[in-house]
Amino acid sequence: MSLELIEIETGDQPTASIIVLHGLGADGNDFVPVAEELKLDAVGPVRFVFPHAPTRPVTINGGHVMRAWYDIMGADLTRREDEQGLRESQATVEALIAREKSRGVPASRIVVMGFSQGCAMALQTGLRHEERLAGIVGLSGYLPLAAQTATERHTGNHDVPIFMAHGTHDPVVPFVRATASRDALKSLGYQIEWHEYPMPHSVCAPEIADLNRWLLRVLKPA
Repeated sequence: MSLELIEIETGDQPTASIIVLHGLGADGNDFVPVAEELKLDAVGPVRFVFPHAPTRPVTINGGHVMRAWYDIMGADLTRREDEQGLRESQATVEALIAREKSRGVPASRIVVMGFSQGCAMALQTGLRHEERLAGIVGLSGYLPLAAQTATERHTGNHDVPIFMAHGTHDPVVPFVRATASRDALKSLGYQIEWHEYPMPHSVCAPEIADLNRWLLRVLKPA
């Protein structure tokens, strides 16, 4: 692929893949330390894929060029959304999923995970993917293009497990935005494993432990 990325494999011939999408202004290196803390030996060899988002001007940051999956036009996040950018990055994530499948990992053994903007992209793509994924992880983010989700989601992932976690003191993606996203997904019938922590826009050790347990469950070999 032309997209820059980092890959880490926990063993030879991975039987599961976790695609990790970083937040605004970061890059694929951001979540490598988190992945290294996960203990997933019980599910077999795992391939972690950490793509770097393309660079683009970001409106909320004065047009400064940085890595971003899509433009952020205002602090409200959802009042004016960069639909074109979201859909372009959705195609990119779909290509990453297709790449894993071409390397022998079925959709049912692929988790799409993201933080902040990456969370939005994980939900945007995972809910619309045509084959059942192992799961979707959304950390400190929100559901983008929420009004279109009901009509655009694919029946192939109507029962996909979803792990969502958020900090109650998050000043970047307000806690109320995250709970609204959770409730919107629940109203569509999705089973959400929800966790909240007394933290800002970040990741904490209890969250990683909860995520570890969930990953062991959804990636448990048949």
